[in-house]
Formats: sequence, C-alpha cells, structure tokens
Amino acid sequence: MDKGILKNVAINFFGLILPTFVSLVTVPSYIKLLGVERYGVISLVWTLIGYFGFLDLGMSMAAQNQISKARATNDASQSARVFWSAFWLNLVTGIVGGLLIYFGAFIYTAYFTKVSAELQHEVYRALPWLAVAIPIANVSWVFAGAINGAERFGVYNTNQTIGTFLFQLLPLGAAWLIAPTLQSVLAAAVVARILAAVLLARASLKVLNIRHIQLPQWGVAKGLFSFGGWMLIASVTSMVSDSLDRVMLGTGLGARFVTYYTVPQNLVTRLNMLPNALIRTLFPRLSAVEREHADALVRQSLEFLNAVFTPVAIVAILVLGPFLTVWVGSDLATASSPVGRILIVSVWLVGQASVTRILIQSQVNPARAAGIGLVELPFFAGALWFGIAHYGLVGAAVVVAVRALVDYGALLYLSAIRARPIWLDMLAHLVFLLAALYVASVVSNLATLAVVGIAMLGANVGWSITTTPALRNLARDLLLRLNVRNSA
Repeated sequence: MDKGILKNVAINFFGLILPTFVSLVTVPSYIKLLGVERYGVISLVWTLIGYFGFLDLGMSMAAQNQISKARATNDASQSARVFWSAFWLNLVTGIVGGLLIYFGAFIYTAYFTKVSAELQHEVYRALPWLAVAIPIANVSWVFAGAINGAERFGVYNTNQTIGTFLFQLLPLGAAWLIAPTLQSVLAAAVVARILAAVLLARASLKVLNIRHIQLPQWGVAKGLFSFGGWMLIASVTSMVSDSLDRVMLGTGLGARFVTYYTVPQNLVTRLNMLPNALIRTLFPRLSAVEREHADALVRQSLEFLNAVFTPVAIVAILVLGPFLTVWVGSDLATASSPVGRILIVSVWLVGQASVTRILIQSQVNPARAAGIGLVELPFFAGALWFGIAHYGLVGAAVVVAVRALVDYGALLYLSAIRARPIWLDMLAHLVFLLAALYVASVVSNLATLAVVGIAMLGANVGWSITTTPALRNLARDLLLRLNVRNSA
C-alpha cells in the first residue's frame, strides 16, 4: 500500500483517539460540577443535535467527493463552486433546523419532560444557544469535507483536536467560573463550536486557495443533492439498523437485558476507530482515481485491514471477559462476555464492508450502496425478532454478525471487483477469530489464556506476512530500517 496512505491512516487514527480520551477525562468533572440531572439534560441536548445531522443531507460527503475529483484534474474553480454551493445549502438547512429545534425543544420541555421548575427555566434560557448550534454544526461539516477532499488530513485533525479541547474545556470553565447552569454551559459550548468552525473555515479556504465568496450554482447544487441524497439514505438506514437490536431487546426481554447487551457493545464498538481511519483516508482518493487503480487500492486496503485488525480483535476477544469482570463485576460480565465477543467479530466484518461500500459510493453508484441497506432492513428486523425470541442476547449478537457478513458479501458483488481473493483472505482470518471465540469460551485460567493467545497472534501475523506480498515487503522494509538504526 502507498506509504502516503498509511501515513494518513495513522494521522486519522490518532485524530479519532484524542477526542475520545479528552471526553473520558472530562466527564467526571462535568458530573461533579453540574450534578447528575443537569449533565443528563446536556447529554440529551447533544444527542438531539446529533440526530439533526440529517440536515446535512449528505452535502459534506458529496462535497468531499466532488472536490476530490476537481483537484485530480487541477480544476480550482470547480472546487470553489462546489465548496460555496455546499456551504450555502447547509447554512440554509441549518437555520431551518435551528428554528425547528428551538420550538420543538420548547414544547417537549413544557409538556413531556419530568424535571424541576428551576431546571425547566434553565432549559428555556438555553434554547437560543441550542438553535444556534445547528447551523454552526452544519457548515462545519462542509469545511471538514472540503479539507478531507483535498486529503489534508493533518490539517483537519489538528483543527478538529483543537476544537474538541475547546468544546470540552470551555463549558467546564464556564460552569466553574460563571455558574453551573444549562445556559452558561451551552453558551460556552456553542462559543467553542463557533471558534472551531472558524478554524476549520480558515483552513478549508487556505487549502482550496479560495479568496472570494461565491453564490451557490444550481447545476453544482443539483449534483451535490443527487450524490448526497443517497449518502443520507445510507446513513439513516445504518443509524436505524445500528439501534434496532437494542430497541427489540428492550421490547422483547426488558431493560435489564439491554444493559447486558449495551455495556459490551459500547466497549467493543470503540475498536472501529482503525477501520474508520482507513475509510476516512480512502474515500477522497477513491473518488479521484480511475476504476482500475481504485480496485487495486481497495484490495490492498482490505489485506492491510485484515492483517492489522485481526490481531487486535483476537486480543479483544480473549481479554474481554476478564476485563468486564474487573470493570463491572462478575455477574454482569458472565451475561455480557459471550455477547461482546460475538460483537467484536461483527465490528471486524463491518470495517471490511465499509471499505467496499465506499468503493461503490465513489466509483459505481451511491444508490446501490443505499439500496442494499434498505432491502436488508426488514429481513434484519425479522431475523432479530427470531434470534431474540429463541436465543436471547446471544441470538441478537449472532444475527448482527451474520447481517454484517451478508452485507459484506452483497457489497462485494455489487462493487464488481474481483472478489475471490478478497473472500479467501477474509475467511482465513475469520477462522482465527472463530478459534479465539472458542478458546475464550472454554478457557478460564488467565495464564493458559495468555499462552494460547500469544500462539494465535503469532500464527495470524505469520499467515498475513506469508500470504500477502505487500505486507511482506512492508515488514522487510521495517526490519531493514531497524537494522540500519541499530548499526548507527
């Protein structure tokens, strides 16, 4: 694989890790200053803003796609037209969303929430800030898409990390120095978002060398809507599918079983940072290159992902049970560990399916990728109902993993890529994961588990290096560099 792509994957990976770390560190301070009830309201507020992400209408990804193509042909004027058309469209939809969330949140707070009168009054005073947050978030996604479309991931992640620090620390400072109220915290959070948006805007204008403001152009906007609409459908379908298992578990088995399921799920889904970093890196490159080059790049990327992500997944499967026992106690760990191990396999499959999905979106037709999700959804719901009714938590987890495998197969077929070597490589690594599932379920002694795990890791890495020439060359280059440094 191209060393430039590997460098960008590393940049994007660390760019995903740092915000997660900052969030984990600051949460206890927020709860201490604000109290459980106020922090819960703020969490719901930001979740609500996240749901309003559909107002982006896929514009950020569409802009990224079109800017990548324009830069591949050195058409700076087209990049500017795409940027400004996406900006104005997202600004308008963001303002509409801000008005909707203002009046909707007012009605919801007044008639449907169970909070104290004092806290209700705080919510009312904070609503204007909440409304402002929507258009700010909407245009920020366009700025981010433009920078990523130019493959300037170092610029994007630097600004994004600064924005995350501002977003986490400014509200905390406001709660400490001004008042621990919703109004002061949300106002500071919106100010942080504005500062982050300004940083991203400045960086995107500099990256694209844009010096003048332009009005949106109908032809460009139409192309963005055509691409972005299907991206939006794919995103909404994925959002529904990702939450359907928990909803149906709560309906079928009760809230206690949802806890048994979501505790390991929330933990293992953090493993998707590596495939997400790869996907963020690949999408603009796949949008810009010819089909033959794109196919070769996807094959190399899947080989790389299998070689790197499979050892991580093996370790996660083997250590999940002991970790949950220490973290949440033996009772919950006993119920959650089998579920979590299966979901690790699901995350592993989803990562590979996502690489194939962006090949279709960038090179074939985004409608095909969206259509797969729509067709699968009712069958997935039916399979979940059957799995939960007959096999409980494990049944739900198995259905989720099988759905990821089916999704991967369907995407490979529709991508029209030469799939046989990809399937063989994936199935070989899947055998290692299934073996790890078996070992984790029958071995309870930690020392034995460690010895078996080391042996499995060695075998898997050896298999990857032996069967993949690109990885073998990469390993050889790494060893040569280490030898040169040691000799020096």
